[in-house]
Amino acid sequence: MPRAFTPKVVTANHLLEGDVIYQTPTGWTRDLAQAEVLEDEAHADLRLLEATQQRDVVVGAYLAEVEPTDAGPRPTHFREAFRMRGPSNYSHGKQAEL
Repeated sequence: MPRAFTPKVVTANHLLEGDVIYQTPTGWTRDLAQAEVLEDEAHADLRLLEATQQRDVVVGAYLAEVEPTDAGPRPTHFREAFRMRGPSNYSHGKQAEL
């Protein structure tokens, strides 16, 4: 029996800067709270297809599972929480802001 579809966001890395980015209804953002939460599997597949065709902007696009909250989507997997915060080898960039 197939698993029920859970809410997801489209995420990728910015091609030139390498930052983690998230798809919004109108483009891309570095802020997960602004990401478009996809609750329909067919719509999610379509948005992922659109993202993978933007080869001049993004690399490595995929669907990441999230939990919708009042403050915006929250990652449900530790990998996405790490990606959201940036490199973890020492405090710089996003890590320094936390």
